[in-house]
Amino acid sequence: MSDLLPDPETGIEVTPVQVAELLPAIQRGEIALIDCREDDEWRFNRIEGARFVPLSRFAEASPPEVPAIVYCHHGMRSLRATNYWRQRGVEAWSMSGGIDQWSAQIDPAVPVY
Repeated sequence: MSDLLPDPETGIEVTPVQVAELLPAIQRGEIALIDCREDDEWRFNRIEGARFVPLSRFAEASPPEVPAIVYCHHGMRSLRATNYWRQRGVEAWSMSGGIDQWSAQIDPAVPVY
């Protein structure tokens, strides 16, 4: 596990602020940032550096080989996706509040819907 991420035993979520602090590790490929929203949402807005894996196709997608942070619109779908991967041995966390909170707290240039 990356030393930058919280212990998976202590929680399943990370905040947008924590994710922003992890952007250099995400850009280096040490942590995967996964957008689990659907195609129309992905086309509307996204966090730079994210990989698109819609929740509707999670079962057929190859999980990343590095720890992953999953986000959606408000954080509910990403919790389901994170639990799905964790049950399969993948180190994963959900970003609380989703891209909506990312826009409010980190990057207001990311449009909201």
